[in-house]
Parts: sequence; structure tokens; C-alpha cells
Amino acid sequence: MQVEIQKTIKTLNDGNTVLYPTDTVWGIGCDATNQKAVAKIYLIKKRSESKSLIILVDSIDMLRTYVNKIPEKAISILKTSKRPTTIIYNNPLGLARNVIAKDNTIAIRIVQDEFCKNVIKEFGKPLVSTSANSSGRPTPKSFQEIDKSILDGVDYVVNLRHNEIANVPSRIIKINVEGELVVIRD
Repeated sequence: MQVEIQKTIKTLNDGNTVLYPTDTVWGIGCDATNQKAVAKIYLIKKRSESKSLIILVDSIDMLRTYVNKIPEKAISILKTSKRPTTIIYNNPLGLARNVIAKDNTIAIRIVQDEFCKNVIKEFGKPLVSTSANSSGRPTPKSFQEIDKSILDGVDYVVNLRHNEIANVPSRIIKINVEGELVVIRD
């Protein structure tokens, strides 16, 4: 696994894209602070930049670097949730402009997957994580279901867990303007 972590980090440092296993489904990723790398992901997915992307961080400490205010309810959910949970936060900081939604929000998940956690920790920055499919197409449930255009479009394909079936997508919770948590996808 360490060799794959190093190859992935080199690809990210070069401003390039990766296809990698996450704690939910196979994801297309890049440095979430690099606007040019994020633009590549929109091209690979044939997706409009008006649709925001999910960001992965390795810890609550890293989350605090990129989110202005984290409600205590959100911290409580993050500390106790056993399943992958993405929370949409208001007023993100220090991320590529084209990764942030038009309403100035960002969807962030503290990753639970060992490979992802190690990559993010060693890389020192959050990663984009969007499902490995073209816009409008079904999310692949395994590596074998990933379309050739995605495989050919990314700069590096992580050589781990190609035989696993994907988990379900993460639960998504949004923090509304009053600071209350609203479940978007359970």
C-alpha cells in the first residue's frame, strides 16, 4: 500500500488526477486547492462546473482549516458516525474556487478509508472525491464497471482493491443558514 500512496501523492503534487478507492465508491480525485487540477476533473466527468464536488479530509483538525465555522452538532455526528457522512458547510476557506458551489458551500467528508486517510495525511491537503462516472451515468459499483473514458482520462489509477464491490454512497447532511442540520441523503 505504501508504494501506491507515494505514487498517488506524486501525481497529486504534479497537479494531476487520480482514480482511487474510497470509503464509499471509486473516486476521481485531485488536490482540492488546485484550480487547474479541479478543472481537469470536470472535463473527465463531462460535468458542468456549476455542480460542486465532494472534498475529503483526514481529520476534524484538517476540516477546521477549510471551514469557517463547524457547528457542535456536526462535530458530534462526525465523532460518532460509523458510516461515511458528508456534511455541506457554509463559507469554505482556502479551496480552489471551482470546487465551491455557487451558494458558497462545500461538501466535505472525513474519510474513514485507511488508504485515503494516509494519502491525505501525507499529502497535507484535502482531495476532491467524485464518483468515477461521466455526468448523468450510473455510479460504478466496482472497478470493473468504470468506463474506459474515465480510466483513460485520469493521470493515475491506484492499483489497489480492484476486485471489491463498492460501498453505498455517503450520507449527506447540510448545515442551513440557521446552523441547523438537514439530511439531504440518508
